[in-house]
Formats: sequence, structure tokens, C-alpha cells
Amino acid sequence: MIAYMKRMMKQNNREMRWIVLFAFFVAAAFLTVCSRSSFLYPCNNWDDANSYFSMGKSMMNGKVIYRDLYDQKGPYLYLLYGIAYLISPDSFIGVFLLEIVAIALFLLAGYRIMALYCQKSTALLLIPVLAAVCLSAKSFYWGGAAEEFCLPLFGWSLYHSLYYFKEEYPKPPDLKIILLNGVFAGIILQVKYTMLGFYFIWMGFIAIMNFTRANWRKALAACMLFLGGMLATLIPWLVYFGIHGALDDWYRCYVYNNIFLYSDLGKSAEGIGEKVYTLAKILYYLIIDNASYFIPIILGMTALLFSRKSRWYEKINLYALFLFLFLGIFIGGANLPYYSMPLMVFSTVGLGFVGALADRWVRRGYIIAFPIIFFLSLAGAWTNSMNPPFMQQSKEDFFLFKFKEIVSQEENPTLLNYNCLDAGLYTVADIMPTCEYFQTNGIALKEMEKAQLNYIAEGATQFILVRGDYPQIIEQHYRMVGKETNTWGNVETVYYLFKRME
Repeated sequence: MIAYMKRMMKQNNREMRWIVLFAFFVAAAFLTVCSRSSFLYPCNNWDDANSYFSMGKSMMNGKVIYRDLYDQKGPYLYLLYGIAYLISPDSFIGVFLLEIVAIALFLLAGYRIMALYCQKSTALLLIPVLAAVCLSAKSFYWGGAAEEFCLPLFGWSLYHSLYYFKEEYPKPPDLKIILLNGVFAGIILQVKYTMLGFYFIWMGFIAIMNFTRANWRKALAACMLFLGGMLATLIPWLVYFGIHGALDDWYRCYVYNNIFLYSDLGKSAEGIGEKVYTLAKILYYLIIDNASYFIPIILGMTALLFSRKSRWYEKINLYALFLFLFLGIFIGGANLPYYSMPLMVFSTVGLGFVGALADRWVRRGYIIAFPIIFFLSLAGAWTNSMNPPFMQQSKEDFFLFKFKEIVSQEENPTLLNYNCLDAGLYTVADIMPTCEYFQTNGIALKEMEKAQLNYIAEGATQFILVRGDYPQIIEQHYRMVGKETNTWGNVETVYYLFKRME
């Protein structure tokens, strides 16, 4: 019996290794097509991602984020981009490699979730489908979003929650899993805290259900352990900012400005009815724009609701997780395409139910189905993603690389981005930001506008990259050395490059 168990464990470990390798292969294949960070694209020209890159780069070169450079995402995101910078200082190849790791871990979590509702062999077959419906969606955007790197955390947390209520409840939860998810929640808190609503109900529903079973001591212990995991993730940043005397900058930039300046939360005059209508309208357009993964979400929600095998608390748990994640992201009023990316994790449930319908068919033609499903999924991702047309853009003709040729003629050039977020010149030319407000953020900061005009008036940087209109004061110290038009779809944007007159 013991020998048999050992053989089974070895076989399972072998199978899991192949599944892990397959998930990484799928992640690499689909990201190569769908993410502008991949080597098939001239560059990733998304200004948000380049802003993260510049913050991470500066962090790795001794600057203190928030104190020396201003941006409003969380420190764990900048740390991740700093690691990417160490891998590849003037390109997004490092980001691409980290994207592969993140998406592979998300796909593995998705595999586990789908296997709760269908056979493991079918769930394995659906991994490329999951990659296609998520990575080709409009909300995936151009690649490298904060939400993308959080997908594996949401994926594994969703699996832990679904598995607990499906297979283990009413037993008390595994405290190791509780602690792990507390750590996940703490990381989310220090990446983009609007996504934290998911973890509020994740722990809350487990606690409530255990209180109802008179397991109040264990429920309380689980809550405290969860909070302990969250607090543990803050310790490195308390030390980092404390040593550099920047705790107040951390609070001001990441917490206060995001709540009171970036979000409309608390400033809207909408009543409850109007707010519900606004949120319903947001959800409607999200479904229209991201049908590839919202169709599986709707299928999963519907199938679980009417499933006789699923108990009432499993259904409430899934609906509550979706609702609180959605509300946390959108109730503040801000809405950009990539904000809804965390909702992708719920597509796994729908794909699992679809897989259950296909189980009998898969058993009969698994070997044939495998390559067909993979290549059809990859072709679908190529067709549905908005990014592949950018592959046709040559580096030589792209405005960033034309400007790079100009600034690279100087030794240790300095740069300011005016009237735009980081357009990517800091990255492709490997320039270190030297000004606190090194770019124009989309946030109502009067001191930022004043500071940037002062930089220009003082000739603080050797070069200035401007999108669209520029102030007349710029001509006192700078002359135009480049003008390029960038076209994407029906939108044309003019960029100007100014050089300081010596």
C-alpha cells in the first residue's frame, strides 16, 4: 500500500510539472501576441507602463519614490518594475518575462478552478481558451498594467475560496491558507487599493459562515491571522520610507491624493438610485467591450445559480466576491479600460461548467482536440486583440526612436515630459528622471503644474518632450529639435522635442 501511494505521488508530481510547463508555454505564446511588451513589438508605448518603469528604474538607482519622484500607484508595483529594469534597462523585455510568470500562475489557478467543475483533462485543455478570452480582451489593454500583475493573486484566492466552500466547509479554514491570502491582500493594498473589496468579502464571508457554526474562536483567530498577513507586507515599506524620512510622502502621494484628488468618491452629488444606475451602466459597457471573458462570467454565474450540486453558500460567496470587487474598483467614479481586468478571474467558473458539458467528448478525442483548441485559441486571440496591428510599426519610423537618436547624442541627457505621462523616451533612451514631477500626471495637483512651469523657466532639464500644446515660456530657454505625429486608429497626436539653448 505504501509503495502504491509513493508511486501515485511521483506520478502526480510528474503530471503537475508538465501542467506547470504547459501553463508557462501558453502564457508566453499568448503574451507574445497580445502584449506590447513582447519582442514582436517595437516597444511598449503605453504611458502608464513607462511611468511605472521610470519609477522602478529610479528606485533601483537610489531615488526614493514619492519623495524624489511623483506617481500615485503602490510601491510593490514599482519594485516589480525595478526588477524588470535590472533585467533589461532600455526595453520592456524584463517586463515581458515578469508578465509570463504572472499570467502562468494565473492560468494555473484557473486550471484548478475549472477542475472543480469538470475533469482535470478537460480543464487542462481549457487553459489556452482561458488565455485567449482574457489576454485578447479590450481591458487587457497594451500589457504591463498593475491589474495584470495582480491576476495570479486574485486567481489563487478565488480558488481557495471556492474550494473551501465546495469541499471543506463546515470544517474551520486552513490557517496557512488564511495567512497566505492575508499576504495577498496586503500586496494588493500596496499596488492599487481600490481592488481590495474582493479580500474584504473573501475573509468576511469565511468568518460569518464559521460564526454561524459556533466556531467563533477559530473565526476570530482566522480574521486576526489574515490581518497579520496584511500587516506583514507593510513592514518592508515602513522600514524603507522610515529610513529615508518619507513616510509622509508615502501617505500623501499614495493614500491622500488618490482618495481626495484622483477619485470622485465623496464628491459626487449622486443619490443612491443614481449611483446604482451609473454602476449598472458601467457594467453594461464592460460586458459589451469585453464580451470574450464576460460571456463565460455570465455563464458561470447562471450555471452556479441553478446548479443542484452547489449549495446556497457557494452561490452567495461567488456573487459576493464579484460584487465587492466590482464596487471597490468602480464606486469611486473613475473608469478606464484596464480597470476591469481583475474581473477576468471569474471567467474560470463559466469555463469550468462548459468543460463539464464537454467531458464526454474530450475523453473520446483528447489527443486530437489538444492542438486544435490551442491553435484556434491563439488565432482567436490574434484576431480579437487590439495590439497586433502595432507590430507593423517600424522602429525607424516611430517617434520615440527618432527622438532617441537626438537625445542619445548627448552625454547623460536629462528630460522632462510636459503635458503627458511618460511617453516612453525615458525608457528607450535609458534616461534617469531628475525632477520630482518628471511627467504630467492625470491628477488635479496645482503644485505639479507650477513646478513644471518652473522647471521650464529655469531650464532645469536638457530636453523637454511635449504632447500637443506647449507654453510660450519654453521658447526662452529651448529650441525645437523634433516634431513627430503619432497615429493610432483615428487619433493623431503631435509630439515636440525641445533642447535647451546653451
